[in-house]
Amino acid sequence: MFINEKIILSRMRTGYKVGDAMTRKPVVVSKDTNLKDCAIKMKESHVGALVVEENKKAIGIITEQDIVRKVVAEGKDASSTKVSDAMEKGLTTISPDADLYEALVIMKNKNIRHLPVVFEDEMMGLLTIKDVLKIQPQLFDLIVEKFEIREAERKPIHLAKEGEGLCHLCGNYSEELKPQNGVMVCEDCLEEEINK
Repeated sequence: MFINEKIILSRMRTGYKVGDAMTRKPVVVSKDTNLKDCAIKMKESHVGALVVEENKKAIGIITEQDIVRKVVAEGKDASSTKVSDAMEKGLTTISPDADLYEALVIMKNKNIRHLPVVFEDEMMGLLTIKDVLKIQPQLFDLIVEKFEIREAERKPIHLAKEGEGLCHLCGNYSEELKPQNGVMVCEDCLEEEINK
């Protein structure tokens, strides 16, 4: 963490602690669970990640993306592949006393959406971006800044072409705006201006 980031963190406080927003009883699995059972558990629990726990300690996390990218896309059998073969092991964790803003900065910088909450080596819960937004929806801009829209050409976003937009006189949408006295106007308003 850079010095200026530490200064920003010290000034940006939400007043809410991670412990206020976290999911207190995250869905957990053992490292020996097969990934088909994990997928079923995710579906039944309506979650996108499971904490891999051993002796009340979080030793990893398995997400939907892990299953898709490391197993399904590789042609492996989810019924015979164990969690330990696909889970993320290098966990980034946070204390329940940390401020929500600090948690969000960590998520942003590490490009993760799930953050195990640990106190004295014992897992207390799991913090997700959804958990943060339930308490502090105004932090949405910080999330969007990092998790940019990828593959924009495949998204159904209509980009305005030149000469398309709202008329500065009537406010109506037009596909063919024309410049008139320093503003862009639709054909109807252009005709009115010419006929005055």
